[in-house]
Amino acid sequence: MPYRNLSATELVRACVDSADREAWGEFVHRFQPTIAGVALRTARRWGESSPLILEDLVQETFMKLCGENRRLLREFQPQYEEAFYGYLKVVTTRVVHDYFKRSHAAKRRSADPPPRAANEDEPAEFVDLSATEAIERQALFGEIEGRLKTIDLGSTGERDRRIFGLYYRAGMSARAIADLPGMDLSIKGVESTIFRITRLLREELAGSGPEGPGPATGAKPGAFDPAAGKGIGSKERLK
Repeated sequence: MPYRNLSATELVRACVDSADREAWGEFVHRFQPTIAGVALRTARRWGESSPLILEDLVQETFMKLCGENRRLLREFQPQYEEAFYGYLKVVTTRVVHDYFKRSHAAKRRSADPPPRAANEDEPAEFVDLSATEAIERQALFGEIEGRLKTIDLGSTGERDRRIFGLYYRAGMSARAIADLPGMDLSIKGVESTIFRITRLLREELAGSGPEGPGPATGAKPGAFDPAAGKGIGSKERLK
């Protein structure tokens, strides 16, 4: 079977149901760049970019995906085409955060002073807000994509909405999107599509008025903003 021609969702299903070395070879080849990129960006938030540690993080992510009889892969339920890339980013981010939390906790324990009296105040626990932020961003994305469905994009509407989701929700580059099987667009073609949809969304949201649900009234700093050409975890791509 030519696994390289399968969609991401189809490839995941093939790996869940089979121990075929060719299928798993394609799985690693296709998804390792995404895992490595997310691991590097997340590790930098902890002040770390050592190649050896990054290699450990990539391997730990693959082990997490395959652990417990591939539980995470079995539980994956795609909501849209190529949704696995977004799922993969969430899993990788959690693995990296957990890795550094364990590492920092171990360092703290080794440097801890003698136990204090029971009546002394305990230090506040570290609060990870990444899960809350992710939920807020997903909700905002749902609102934006819902609005996008009301815009007439012509005969290529389905494809263009898919490109929008891959670029902004999954964080794929224009080059990676253009390389997807069946896309039949050049990198410039993908970039033009993203620019056109962003412009249409800007016009749609601007026409909502002061009471509309657009990012100008409801978005939080750093959240997805089509009018600014920015996406979740992405740098500014549209000038």
